[in-house]
Amino acid sequence: MTKRILAPIGARERSEAIMPVVAALARDSGASVRLLRVFPVPERVVGAHGRTVAYVDQEMARLTDEGLEDLARVATAFAGVPVECVVRFGEPENEIRLEAEAFHADLIALTTDKRGRLRTALAPTLADRIASKTSIPALVLHG
Repeated sequence: MTKRILAPIGARERSEAIMPVVAALARDSGASVRLLRVFPVPERVVGAHGRTVAYVDQEMARLTDEGLEDLARVATAFAGVPVECVVRFGEPENEIRLEAEAFHADLIALTTDKRGRLRTALAPTLADRIASKTSIPALVLHG
């Protein structure tokens, strides 16, 4: 029985295509959902004259606020479902797997571009790599 669903949301709107499926599944099974946004670790922002415009911690705070705002917008599709929003920094594949373990997820809901078998075999997508490397079941929507 699915009780905890991890749904990573990327910067592209296509990653939100699976949300109606996740919402319906969560409602039907009484599951909670954790929406996750992963950003690369930011670097110090330097102005035109070599002066620091924003330090790493300031950039992380800005990106965290931006990510939580985006996730809050997505969470509106989950009426009646407990939803948590989390922002992490690092390499997406590792961070998604770490968050799935920390959340004790029963399912990871992912989206990926529609690709041919040869292209997928030669260069697997993030969703394909996560689905193949984790023991947690993954629902992958090819769009």
